[in-house]
Amino acid sequence: MSSSPSPSARVGRLAVVAVGLCWLAVLFDGLDMFIYGSVLPHMLAEKALGLTPDKAGDLGSYATFGMLVGALTAGTVADRIGRRKLMVACVALFSLASALCATAGSVAVFGLGRTIAGIGLGGLLPTAISMVSDYAPRGRGALTIGMLMTAHHAGGILSAYVALWVVEPLGWRAAFWFCVLPLLFVPVLVRFLPESLSFLVAKGRTDQARALAGRYEVELPAAPADKQAAGDRWNALANLFRGGEWTQTLLYWLASFGGLLLVYGVATWLPTLMRSEGYNLGSALTFVVLFNLGGIVGMLVAGRASDRFGAPRISAIWFALTAAGVFLLSVHMPLALTFTVVFLTGVFLNSAQTMIYATVSIRSRPQNRATAVGWTSGMGRFGAVFGPWLGGQLLAANNGDWGFTAFALAGLSSMVFIGIAALRGSKRTASTGSEQELIGAH
Repeated sequence: MSSSPSPSARVGRLAVVAVGLCWLAVLFDGLDMFIYGSVLPHMLAEKALGLTPDKAGDLGSYATFGMLVGALTAGTVADRIGRRKLMVACVALFSLASALCATAGSVAVFGLGRTIAGIGLGGLLPTAISMVSDYAPRGRGALTIGMLMTAHHAGGILSAYVALWVVEPLGWRAAFWFCVLPLLFVPVLVRFLPESLSFLVAKGRTDQARALAGRYEVELPAAPADKQAAGDRWNALANLFRGGEWTQTLLYWLASFGGLLLVYGVATWLPTLMRSEGYNLGSALTFVVLFNLGGIVGMLVAGRASDRFGAPRISAIWFALTAAGVFLLSVHMPLALTFTVVFLTGVFLNSAQTMIYATVSIRSRPQNRATAVGWTSGMGRFGAVFGPWLGGQLLAANNGDWGFTAFALAGLSSMVFIGIAALRGSKRTASTGSEQELIGAH
């Protein structure tokens, strides 16, 4: 008599489908996010659309502003239409927006395309994280989300090769046409991506949820308690500022601001800044590949290090090492040494911000945890808008050498803020029963 599959095997089967499709969606998200920085040296060199460094910085900020809007509205929209539909819509949106960029005849139209793409990019990542959190095997949520985040950096690597192999012979517009190809992935998502079981149960669509659970041989999640009223949600936000909590909250927000300023500033300007330091274009794009390879390694290493030494401590140390690495990039070193520094900077930079979210999650009270993490991420998005703009202003003023220094200072500021927050919160009892989750940093 054959035995039925174990619960872990059943969950694993569902996780492979959901996580695999979400991984591909986030890969395309990363490609679209990093493609602008990868082709920017070409656009500046040929003065495409009359582009100048300061205008280029503005354009980089348009996408991150769109991501701010997308990230802040994703949760509300997903609660209404479902995570599956929102993921499909986001992939379609940033793919079509890339077509607008490819056909743009002016900076204004190109900027509109990047803003619309940013809305899709910003909405997809938190939705994908929520989806894989639903379907991750029990006890492996952090690892599963960490694996998902490797896709974002794999997309960054792909963007460098698109710029190298497509832009050289065909021009910068071809790179954005390439970013339209994920539109072909939309029917695959529609056909195969399962809806969140918890969403279906919450909406009372129990028959559909039962059929989906039966297909993958998993148990239905328990029906949720009554939804939190609007007043309760505002009360949860107010709790972040009551008593002595306001200083802790502001420290987390400031750390997140500096962290995302650093992440998106470097992501947008790394190839251009490296060219300004005297490296050729091929080497500059290789830096993008190494930077994102470091990001993949960092996402897989950060969780384990935090489990052992604590997320606040790792976040502060990671930011210090990031600042050192970014500053060293302003020094012209032998190429092999520069490659090593770029890789290590990618390891620490791309997971340092993630550890801020882990710190907030651990230090927050259970009833306020989601609100605390969400607002810390949202406030950090303003840094994501400011970073690309800052790099453009420095280059426009012929102060490109100060670009890496400015980003290094942002890393040091985040180290200080998260360090002080960790020390202030060290006397508080850690929330019981909570794991350190790898929450998407982008």
